[in-house]
Amino acid sequence: MPCIERSRSARRRRHRARRLPWPALGFVLLAACGAPAPSPPPARSLPPVESRRLPPAPEAEAPQAALGAPAAPHSHAQLKLQAARRMLAANPDRTYDGPAPDPLLAIPVLEIELNADGSVRRIEVLRMPRQARDTVQVAIDSVRRAAPFGDVSRLPRPWKFTETFLFNDDRRFKPRTLE
Repeated sequence: MPCIERSRSARRRRHRARRLPWPALGFVLLAACGAPAPSPPPARSLPPVESRRLPPAPEAEAPQAALGAPAAPHSHAQLKLQAARRMLAANPDRTYDGPAPDPLLAIPVLEIELNADGSVRRIEVLRMPRQARDTVQVAIDSVRRAAPFGDVSRLPRPWKFTETFLFNDDRRFKPRTLE
């Protein structure tokens, strides 16, 4: 029987070693009840995309003569660059030159879908700025003033591109493509 006694006492020692002292147990409980564990950020659901179908701006006819006929772009990158340059040329009183200021007033993002002839089919607002919401309409009007963007029928579909507008404090913009 002495063997049984030794094993019982060994079991008791192992059992005691597994137990936490009362202060440590209290600390663990307090830590668990304190601040919640950091959770991953919730998946952001974007607000519904606004689709805007607006008539052309009243002054859209005047700059067209100064712009001239657009060249047919050979790639989507060339289309985006040509569109940005036409936006600057069509809106000289609403654009600025040089680097973008450090604190920008607003940064609206538009997705412009074109017809085969380069005219604007649809404009969607992908990012609405929190402040200076009127800059979105300025950006939409400037896209319509700069259209058409050239015959895109030879480009692969979809005939659309995204443009980010960088607005300064004077509500003048610069397409990010040209930054």
